Amino acid sequence: MTKVVGIAEFKAKCERLISQMEKDGEPIAVTRRGKIVGVLNPPAAPKHKPKELFGMLKNDAYRSDWDLSEPATDAPDWELDEPNLKLG
Repeated sequence: MTKVVGIAEFKAKCERLISQMEKDGEPIAVTRRGKIVGVLNPPAAPKHKPKELFGMLKNDAYRSDWDLSEPATDAPDWELDEPNLKLG
């Protein structure tokens, strides 16, 4: 059930109300002159554990059969078409 508090009470007890919301998970509706103007909800629990940085590419979807000790292309592909072309 949602806890309903007036805006003046929320302003005066903001930190305490948020701490209570963290403990019991109950949302807080803030009212002004009886009309709800805002609702504070606790954060949703994460759906899944975040991936670790190291080892995140370990499944088969990221594997290849490339031989990284061999050149990626043949040597002629590395030749310049224009002999006077300056690099850099």
